[in-house]
Amino acid sequence: MHEYSIVQSMLDLIEENAKKHNAMKVEKVVVKIGVMSGVEAHLLKIAFDTFKEGTLCSDAELEMIIQPIIAKCRACKKESRFEKNEIFYECKHCGDVDLEIVDGEDMILMQLDMN
Repeated sequence: MHEYSIVQSMLDLIEENAKKHNAMKVEKVVVKIGVMSGVEAHLLKIAFDTFKEGTLCSDAELEMIIQPIIAKCRACKKESRFEKNEIFYECKHCGDVDLEIVDGEDMILMQLDMN
């Protein structure tokens, strides 16, 4: 379960940011999780709740925004939105299959609410 190592790295990054801003406490952590990131949201939540104890995030809420796949068609230049369970990706506007993934592959720390 790589979510544990992800959370440990995320907590290190949060602590670093909190120190830069002289924060004593983190109240909320917002992350965006792409459906193709390989991160399982429910496992990330379990890992966060486990590892936040004894850190500046000990009372923090974890908000997860699940990001679907967004792909830009190289033919018509329009973007299409896909869910993870779709097996075959083709442009929803022109039907072309030459697509570039522009969102939905990453996990991003979006926001920290700190005091």
